[in-house]
Amino acid sequence: MPKVIRAYVRGIDAMNRFIGRIAMYLIFALIGVLLWSSVSKTFFNPSLWTLETAQFVMVAYYILGGPYSIQMGSNVRMDLFYGSWSVRTKALVDAFTVLFLITYLVILMYGALSSTAYSLGYFGMEPLQFFWELLVTLVTEGFSAAGDKLGYLERSSTAWRPFLWPVKTILCFGVFLMLLQCLAELFRDIGRLRGVEI
Repeated sequence: MPKVIRAYVRGIDAMNRFIGRIAMYLIFALIGVLLWSSVSKTFFNPSLWTLETAQFVMVAYYILGGPYSIQMGSNVRMDLFYGSWSVRTKALVDAFTVLFLITYLVILMYGALSSTAYSLGYFGMEPLQFFWELLVTLVTEGFSAAGDKLGYLERSSTAWRPFLWPVKTILCFGVFLMLLQCLAELFRDIGRLRGVEI
């Protein structure tokens, strides 16, 4: 395998391992939020923010931990036949099926970008162009000018009414990391088919 592919696989693995190990501690933040929710409902007035905060933390937990889960091979598989296959057969099947996952993630990424653009006040049909223009404005003119390009920021319809763009941005970032990890897994499986362990 070329050195650039080996470097890519090792770099993506290291990055997703680092992010995944940090993200796994979000479960304690989730426990804290739910514990406070129970205490406030029992002894005080119920807090308005606890349910949505728990949902947002859970989204961050599983979307940022997903690439690490794939890297560790702890994702769910149908092991009816897979467990008895040779390493080469597993690599062949994994290399084929990961293409479906990559296709799904590309579609999911476009939907996540569209939803994030909507949450930032963009109601058009070209979210990638919106983000490109926003980035160019941010780099060339600064935060103030970039803020002027934003429209009405989407909020939740609940009583707490938090802004939705932070959790949607985390979703985009997590799907992007998942795409990078899936490409690394594809390269790893191709290497196994060629008899090289990356």
